[in-house]
Amino acid sequence: MDEHSNMPESTQKGSFFRKWAMRQYWRMQQSQAVVGLLLWGTTITLLVWPYISWRFTQACDSGICFSETTFGFPSTYFGLATIFFSVMLAVLTIGFLYDQVFSLWTEWRSVDMERNPFVTYALSPNWVMMVALQAETLKRTSSENEDIAKQADWYLKWCEYYTEGEMFARAVQRWDKDLGETPTFWFTSNDAMQRARETSFEDEA
Repeated sequence: MDEHSNMPESTQKGSFFRKWAMRQYWRMQQSQAVVGLLLWGTTITLLVWPYISWRFTQACDSGICFSETTFGFPSTYFGLATIFFSVMLAVLTIGFLYDQVFSLWTEWRSVDMERNPFVTYALSPNWVMMVALQAETLKRTSSENEDIAKQADWYLKWCEYYTEGEMFARAVQRWDKDLGETPTFWFTSNDAMQRARETSFEDEA
């Protein structure tokens, strides 16, 4: 039994497809920056080259002309390399302006954090453990304060909710593998721990 067992079958399929698609997109993104830079540099180089290639031939009779060979190699190679690295320098210059002059990365990071559920409302397994420990300590040391006790109970309920998620299931299975059987924590239940152990992950199938 996994976290989606109570969902309609059509919803489970839709969720599986969306997650599968986003996983492939994430994988492509890992190389997107390098591959994109190389493709842009190559494309612009090949687009510009026809306009200046004549300067590397004997037909060049005005303006700046180059010999057909340099150090025994065709000058075409040096011309293409010069254009390519000029494009790279232009990209680096734009990156410098983006970073040091306009500081747009600060706003980008702000939006990125706002859209990250584990920074706004969700709990990762590590945060579940930390929040639960603090809530339990607060509850025991402030038992005479009803308001604090209620808030501590709310924190523990928050933690319990996220023990039903895939992130916690992955953590439990990894803890079992690395450290032996994970104990049933005070903020969850034996059933929840068993569900975590029985959860299967499509990307590891």
